[in-house]
Amino acid sequence: MSGAERAGGKTDGHHPADSHDLIRVHGARVNNLKDVSVELPKRRLTVFTGVSGSGKSSLVFGTVAAESQRLINETYSAFVQGFMPTLSRPDVDVLDGLTTAIIVDQQRMGADPRSTVGTATDANAMLRILFSRLGDPHIGPPPAFSFNVPTVHGAGAITVERGEGSKAEKRTYSRAGGMCPRCEGRGTVSDIDLGQLYDDGKSLNEGALTIPGYKPGGWNYRLYTESGLVDPDRPIREYTEKERHAFLYLEPTRMKIAGINMTYEGLVLRIQKSMLSKDRAALQPHIREFVDRAVAFTTCPDCDGTRLTAAARSSKIRGLSIADACSMQISDLAAWVRELDEPSVGPLLASLRQVLDSFTEIGLGYLSLDRPAGTLSGGEAQRVKMIRHLGSSLTDVTYVFDEPTTGLHPHDIRRMNDLLLRLRDKGNTVLVVEHKPETIAIADHVVDLGPGAGSAGGTVCFEGGVDGLRTSGTITGRHFDDRAAVKPEVRTPTGVLEIRGATAHNLREVDVDVPLGVLTVVTGVAGSGKSSLVHGSLVSGAALKGGAPEGVVAIDQSPIRGSRRSNPATYSGLLEPIRKAFAKANGVKPALFSANSEGACPTCNGAGVVYTDLGIMAGVATVCEECEGKRFQAAVLEYRLGGRNIAEVLALSVDEAESFFAAGEARTPAAHTVLKRLSDVGLGYLTLGQPLTTLSGGERQRLKLAARMAEKGGVYVLDEPTAGLHLADVEQLLGLLDRLVDSGKSVVVVEHHQAVMAHADWIIDLGPGAGHDGGRIVFEGTPAALIADRTTLTGRHLAEYVGA
Repeated sequence: MSGAERAGGKTDGHHPADSHDLIRVHGARVNNLKDVSVELPKRRLTVFTGVSGSGKSSLVFGTVAAESQRLINETYSAFVQGFMPTLSRPDVDVLDGLTTAIIVDQQRMGADPRSTVGTATDANAMLRILFSRLGDPHIGPPPAFSFNVPTVHGAGAITVERGEGSKAEKRTYSRAGGMCPRCEGRGTVSDIDLGQLYDDGKSLNEGALTIPGYKPGGWNYRLYTESGLVDPDRPIREYTEKERHAFLYLEPTRMKIAGINMTYEGLVLRIQKSMLSKDRAALQPHIREFVDRAVAFTTCPDCDGTRLTAAARSSKIRGLSIADACSMQISDLAAWVRELDEPSVGPLLASLRQVLDSFTEIGLGYLSLDRPAGTLSGGEAQRVKMIRHLGSSLTDVTYVFDEPTTGLHPHDIRRMNDLLLRLRDKGNTVLVVEHKPETIAIADHVVDLGPGAGSAGGTVCFEGGVDGLRTSGTITGRHFDDRAAVKPEVRTPTGVLEIRGATAHNLREVDVDVPLGVLTVVTGVAGSGKSSLVHGSLVSGAALKGGAPEGVVAIDQSPIRGSRRSNPATYSGLLEPIRKAFAKANGVKPALFSANSEGACPTCNGAGVVYTDLGIMAGVATVCEECEGKRFQAAVLEYRLGGRNIAEVLALSVDEAESFFAAGEARTPAAHTVLKRLSDVGLGYLTLGQPLTTLSGGERQRLKLAARMAEKGGVYVLDEPTAGLHLADVEQLLGLLDRLVDSGKSVVVVEHHQAVMAHADWIIDLGPGAGHDGGRIVFEGTPAALIADRTTLTGRHLAEYVGA
């Protein structure tokens, strides 16, 4: 017997190991998937398409990637697994041929104010080592250059036992850290306006506190009224100096309050920890509004916003401190590092160059390493996460991307496509959820899900090559080669908003007039200054002549948050008029018709499911036996409106509910108005009670759009509203924007999508490049004029798009 035969191999030259070239999925039922079965080729680029909500993310992230991660986690010991998130097996019959999955999603990066682009990518760690070796004067090891490490000193006596006796010795300890002691590494200091925290003419029992979440009777309030440190019946302005200090500034102290052991803390210290220690962008809107009103943030005078001690700033390499290096544009910093030629740190310089060059290669060379991570857009955050994978030596892994072209100009999409192909060509399997035809076109294999969204989706409509998709007749296939035409006539502005001398971030004394009463698109390559111009000037009114206009409704890309208890009805405010209508029709309290209040099933507390925690094993969620998943008490379900109970109403789709509340006994104009907005943004298929946790990114974006449409305003500012939208959904969005403008509103859209540009009445193009190569207005005018001009990147790509 030959060696090959003894080893189990074949003699025809084909090894058994080479036969595992497919990832097989059979019978997937995660979320809305309907027994989906697909075979995905390994070491190829597979793109998943379909309308928003068709099941793409459920198949790619919820099934393939989730099972891969779960299987990897099971290889660790039970002790280690206890510290890791517990993952349950996806609802699928067979998953075969999986490889290690690396997920690169659009989740915003950590909102801690000490998290920056540099700390998130290890670039800062390398710079700290570099300065600790080459910096002059030498001030200490790498932690001496870290704004997350405070300087520590200590001294004391220790007892050393030697032989028969012991001897006391005095020891001192010190650690040099780089954290600025004044701002504690945040770069800003805050000054709290005490008048915004409380009304000093009232007592605590009269409701003196005016902070969100501090309602009389709540635990936040009882902490102060029942502490015994202050008189809750005396106006705050009459407190003694001792009482005032205890009320505002007392350090954390354990004490018994209302019979419970609690930690009492001065009000100012508590606000600083709970609200000011987080990045502003991560706060809920009502808390952000309070913080903006009550707190003045100023650049730290001691470190000048660099977050570092004077010692860390004094150590330099070729005239540059680490603070200077982190504030430089990354493309410039890469050039500076390339000039350094020090054999003693050669390997370190090579790694640092590779990381910095990856930023430029991926289209993020305009960022700086000291940019707070919480200020990055979803697309920027995703590309920053890609940095660590570009130079990786790993092969035969599965990279999973969630719309990697989000926030990218057509010019940058080509660079992203090159990166995806490079990862594939190294022998990796690349799975991409995507809507942009430019990226779908480079796929080796396409899986199109649909045909619709929600319950109308969840099936595979097409599987094969790009040419086959074009002729498949699916929604994606029909719209694949769609090209929006430039409007023959544009609207006439009714006025202008004058922006003068805008200098936010990289803007260079920009003067521009934003027309009113029309659809204006602000565009340009990523990092050219679009958001700085629109949000820094138009929304805030910082550089706007006459200040911000009344009624500006700004809808940004920040993701909506919500637990399993949140649903489209609660988020959009629809549940309020529905509850009141039920209460009026049945002569009872509205609170009975809320699963989060009095009407909740007592067994599952209104969740509809009962969770069983199994420690290191995945927890089990079982449908509540008492309410059968309906979330309400049986008595509440006896009350009806228009022949339906509250659980049946929440099970209706938006379109069905719109008809239900339009006429007859259930006629509720307030509810019908909200439902009409949800339908306008293309969410007619969603059920009112569907948990927010099951919605796709595109559905969440449109739900937020519908909710914000309720706000009264004359100027609507939208930041990339096409994010997460299918080609077919973009048409519906354009119709919505037209209806807004035709109703007398002014609409300003920050957008890269060529269909939105072609549909605009006026275009403001920034550039010509990113970072310090941008920040200027390179074109103002109609789409037709931009196409005819063709001197800008946007003009050339738009001309190519419309076939001009």
